[in-house]
Amino acid sequence: MKTVLLPQLFRHSYSKSAARAGSRTGRFLKPGLFCIIFLCGVVSLFADPAEGYWISVDDKTGRVTAGWHVYEEAGVLYGRILSIADFPQDTPALSCKESYPDFPLPGKVNEMRVVGTIWLYGLEKEREGRWSGGRLVDPNNGNLYGCRVTFHAAGGRYRTDTLEVRGTVGPFGASQFWRKSSREEASALH
Repeated sequence: MKTVLLPQLFRHSYSKSAARAGSRTGRFLKPGLFCIIFLCGVVSLFADPAEGYWISVDDKTGRVTAGWHVYEEAGVLYGRILSIADFPQDTPALSCKESYPDFPLPGKVNEMRVVGTIWLYGLEKEREGRWSGGRLVDPNNGNLYGCRVTFHAAGGRYRTDTLEVRGTVGPFGASQFWRKSSREEASALH
């Protein structure tokens, strides 16, 4: 019997007859596959619950407005529109100004398309599921808001995982409640 030099967790022995039968590669693949699955699971455990795919809903009408991808990059939370409802997907953000403070993309904002542009930016983590200090540009009217994002888990007041997106101007503000979505759904609004 021959011992393969691997860390103790993955140490396996095999016989010459097992190696001839082809199980040698199987024994090496199983620990490797286990490592990949384990590492993917560990990484997903550390994702903030505010990250993911969301459907924004107009707080006045209750109508779906856009599909979003909210993600963290270098400790900052961003939100990019993946699709919009009731408008062509190549709609330009004509109502926007040419530029905004700390806007994360180069170029003239009023020449960018609504879909594919980052409209939620600069949020810093307060605690798990709560981000603040960022900005939100409304591509429909070009208004700039201070922004805070709070994740609410399903149960109690919320039927599904919900992302509260609060836009503020000075001491005044309003919240929209976005519902958790899949990448496919968030990308497929018309």
